[in-house]
This record gives sequence, C-alpha cells and structure tokens, in this order.
Amino acid sequence: MQAIKETNYKFPNQTGFYKGKVRDVYTINNEYLVMVVSDRISAFDVVLPEAIPYKGQVLNQIAAIFLDATKDIVPNWVVKVADPSVTIGKICEPFKVEMVIRGYLAGHAAREYALGKREVCGVKLPEGLKENDKLPEPIITPTTKASVGHDEDISREAILAKGIVSEEDFLKLEEYTRALYQRGTEIAAERGLILVDTKYEFGKTNGVIYLIDEIHTPDSSRYFYKDSYQDLQDKNEPQKQLSKEFVRKWLIENGFQGKEGQQVPIMDADKVKSISDRYIELYEKITGKPFIKEDANDVYNRVENNVLNVLNHL
Repeated sequence: MQAIKETNYKFPNQTGFYKGKVRDVYTINNEYLVMVVSDRISAFDVVLPEAIPYKGQVLNQIAAIFLDATKDIVPNWVVKVADPSVTIGKICEPFKVEMVIRGYLAGHAAREYALGKREVCGVKLPEGLKENDKLPEPIITPTTKASVGHDEDISREAILAKGIVSEEDFLKLEEYTRALYQRGTEIAAERGLILVDTKYEFGKTNGVIYLIDEIHTPDSSRYFYKDSYQDLQDKNEPQKQLSKEFVRKWLIENGFQGKEGQQVPIMDADKVKSISDRYIELYEKITGKPFIKEDANDVYNRVENNVLNVLNHL
C-alpha cells in the first residue's frame, strides 16, 4: 500500500508545476489545473515527515461533495474529479486572502483570546468567553495568503486600505463566505456535527468570482460532535472534534509548534494509522457514506492513467 508523498508527472501540454504543502498542482495549456491532493500532512505551516494513507482521497472527495452542494451559491473551479485524489479545474487568479469564518471561539482565535486579546482581525470579541463557546454571531477573520512561511491575520480595513482586494470584490467575498458557512452548518447539523470554523479561497477569471481549492474538509475546517457539545462545555472539558486540531495538539504535547530549533516528533506506524483512521471517520461522519479505500498498491500509475484519460477528452 502506497501513500502519495510527492508526484513528478509530465502531462501533455503541461505548462507549469507548483508543489504546495499538501497539493501538487500541474498547469495544462495555461487553461486547466490538475490538483493532486497528496497524502502529505502539514501543521504549523510545516510538512510533517510521514504521509498519511488515504488522507488525500478523503480531502478530495469531501471537497468534491461540498463544492457540488454549494454551486448554487457561488460557481466553483471544478471541471472533473479525475481520480479519488485528483480534481481538474479551470485556472483562476486567486485573491491574496483566505476568508476564515468562525462560529465558535476555537483554535487560533481561542489561543489569542487566552493571551488577553479581545480583537481578532479587527473584529472585537466580548469578555467572558471560554474556549469553544459559541460566538454571538459568526465572524470573518481573514488571513493573507503567503507564498512562503506563515499566513498572517489581517483586518478588513487593512485589506481595503492596501488594495489587496477591491471593496466591490471583498463585499462579494464576505457575502459568499457567510452563505457557504450557513450551508455547511446546515449540512453538518444533519450529520450530528457542528461546523465550528472554516476557510474559503476564491479566484477570478473573466470578471467572475469562483470558489477554488477545497471546502469543508478536516484540513480547512473544524467540527465538533453536536450531541456532546453542551455537556462538555458545561464541564469545562475539551470538545471531541473532527479536524486537524488533534494533530496540532499532539505536536504541541510533544514540544513542537513550528518554531525555530524545534524538532518534529517521530510519527510511528501506529500514530500514522490513527491519523488516517480519524480522517476516514470524518469522511464517513460528514458525508453519511462509507469510505471506500481506493486501490493503493500502484497509486502513482493509477493517478497518472486517470488524469490522462480526462485530459484526452478536454
């Protein structure tokens, strides 16, 4: 069984290649993107040394389901899901911000709040909140989209003042972000989950804004279990969650937060399997469908053949 750690394909009419933290992205004829969702896993903007089997398939298939379920809200970049781990779509010029939306005080926002900060990305937070409390209303806390290094928090005012996004476009991004989060919240609720926070990326081509990349996956979102949420809050106990946060917490407990001089803890086979199992659990929980493990004995040839088959018909 192979995990997709990195790819080095040469597709017909290939005009570019970009290796992200998790995705290998091939440009075809300067018109299409072939996005291979690898099994690499990153945390604190660092790619961890071990790949997680089936993680790419989980992310790609969840994203495909949610992109299809939200295309009435905003058009998206997808042309064809070529392989369980690959999506082919149209090229868009990405906006240089990620639209993060939070319905609860969790993760990064909770860590900032614990340090005494009562404002995140220019949005004021009330006193008296504890970690994982529901916010009075969802808040949008954008980040800059860094090519290298860490994404940085940024306020709406700074985005407009610096001309990173025009006011007209940013108003649409805010509108789409709130509508997508509402749809995601409703779908999660049907599955007994709470969509805690998530992020969306958008691009533009021919004057039209498109939703790009993945949505509502465990890499881009945080989920709590709905049935145990209030009881755990009342007892001041950690929420059971389906997100990548459990990986971050394991790293923190083992002395790693991506800071200079810190060493990534060793991920043994049991840890790798447990992370893989958690990703599969989220897939089944959020989609309501059993996860079918695609044949991974010769995964690199499988991906290449499936992509070629689609490209030959574009």
